[in-house]
Amino acid sequence: MICKRYLPPHRIEEFLSEFDKNTRTVIGQSVENRPIELLKIGSGAFKVLMWSQMHGNETTTTKALFDFIPWFLNLEQRTLQNKFTLHIILQLNPDGSERYTRANANHVDLNRDAIDKTQPESIALRNVYDSIQPDLCLNLHGQRTIYAAGVGGPSASLSFLAPAADFDRMLTPARIKAMHLISGIADSLAEVLPNAIGRYDDTFNPNCVGDSFTQSGTPTILFEAGHVPGDYQREQTKIHILNAYQALFEQLAEPSQPLETIIYSNLPQNKVEFCDLMVSNICLRVNGVDFVDQKIAIQYKETLIDGRIEFLPEMVAYGSRLTVRAHKYKILPDALRSIPLQFKEESLVTDSRFNDVFSLNN
Repeated sequence: MICKRYLPPHRIEEFLSEFDKNTRTVIGQSVENRPIELLKIGSGAFKVLMWSQMHGNETTTTKALFDFIPWFLNLEQRTLQNKFTLHIILQLNPDGSERYTRANANHVDLNRDAIDKTQPESIALRNVYDSIQPDLCLNLHGQRTIYAAGVGGPSASLSFLAPAADFDRMLTPARIKAMHLISGIADSLAEVLPNAIGRYDDTFNPNCVGDSFTQSGTPTILFEAGHVPGDYQREQTKIHILNAYQALFEQLAEPSQPLETIIYSNLPQNKVEFCDLMVSNICLRVNGVDFVDQKIAIQYKETLIDGRIEFLPEMVAYGSRLTVRAHKYKILPDALRSIPLQFKEESLVTDSRFNDVFSLNN
């Protein structure tokens, strides 16, 4: 399946080319010498640092920025422009974005490099943080289709986190502020995403950038663009992320009393419960022995092929009883039930006759 999830560096350059050069600053170079640019918009005293595509294959929050930035710059948002100055890195990891990989060109996860800062991209982000001294940080990510919003809950379409600042996960002033803001976002989206907003795991990891910035005293919010059932191109998720951005800044602009942190605390914690597809009534051949009436759980691997993203099915579990839930269920057609699927070195050997069954298109 062709997917619009791919967002290579030239797309960022095309978007930024519409802005005055005075609003753009190259803050560093990637491992492969691609520029990392910062966009500065607004003129207010409250400074917000936002960065997206720290992981190159997480594009939904970036695509939402393509819509959010024009919304913020619209004349109708003059009040917001006068209150806030936004410092936005649309693509922190251009090399990973070119390859559609989580890590950078050195195979390093930039979100596990906050302490050592071994990578040029990590250094660029930290230098900007130290220079700006932001009042709020927004760490923009995407998560896989495997997450449920709580045990037995629906797919986590969005998830948020107010990162901890220490191993005891104490409620520091910065963390409480982030909790208040997430509570406001969740409250504003509750009607359109009932029970589908999750809370990300808050185990403290000082190597994670959000935890590091919270530890430094800056309220930081982790955005995770999740899965709306059936929306593998994440177009609906993009709209929800855009609405979350808008709700956040409208909330910040209002002088009203912040919502209680209990709303944040009551968000269901993300749980790994889903696969993409479960196919039943399958015959499996394992070590020469056939097992009938089996089920297999399929996860689609997003793979960059010839400049486009395709979803390739991979088996993640099999058996007569599976505890994992699926976003979609299929029963193997009668014509294929007697054909055993085989294993080789614990991997499923895909028979081309099953391609239509496993395809995301069908």
